[in-house]
Amino acid sequence: MTKGILGRKIGMTQVFAENGNLIPVTVIEAAPNVVLQKKTAETDGYEAIQLGFDDKREKLANKPAKGHVAKANTAPKRFIREIRDVNAADYEVGQEVKVDIFAEGDIIDVTGVSKGKGFQGAIKRHGQSRGPMAHGSRYHRRPGSMGPVAPNRVFKGKLLPGHMGSERVTVQNLAIVKVDTERNLLLVKGNVPGPKKALVVVKGAVKSK
Repeated sequence: MTKGILGRKIGMTQVFAENGNLIPVTVIEAAPNVVLQKKTAETDGYEAIQLGFDDKREKLANKPAKGHVAKANTAPKRFIREIRDVNAADYEVGQEVKVDIFAEGDIIDVTGVSKGKGFQGAIKRHGQSRGPMAHGSRYHRRPGSMGPVAPNRVFKGKLLPGHMGSERVTVQNLAIVKVDTERNLLLVKGNVPGPKKALVVVKGAVKSK
């Protein structure tokens, strides 16, 4: 069964391991999440819990949202996400989920929305090679061939310039270096998607060995 928590990416730093190795880590602040709803196979067709993270002002929540969080006896939440494939029987509505569900050495998957890069060319967006930069060349950073002549159109999926980033990305099999229960912090080895202050979903890894 999976376990998960919602958090916010604070930024990156580095820590020293006991053997003296320098480890780059991402700091994720995961203040206690509140279980807002349980979903079971009998009622919903699948097992899941709905978590709320980061309080927002009453004024910013509409009536249905207030009624939803009232069942869990908590304040309106800025972010609400489902964690699937959990044993819903282990949780109660209104229960807090804290960083201590994870331990040092656990392998996790982190999901977030990648940094938006705006409109980018084929070289930056798809890693294509540029043409010669010589004076006679009239082909520097443009997209290459549009494909064969026969279909009289450009095939769907052709790698062309366009909007880059701002996509849902999951980085798999990251190791937890440290769990700080006092400050609600997770130190995760390596990088996770998104800018600073962005929402991230931390789950137990699905493909770890």
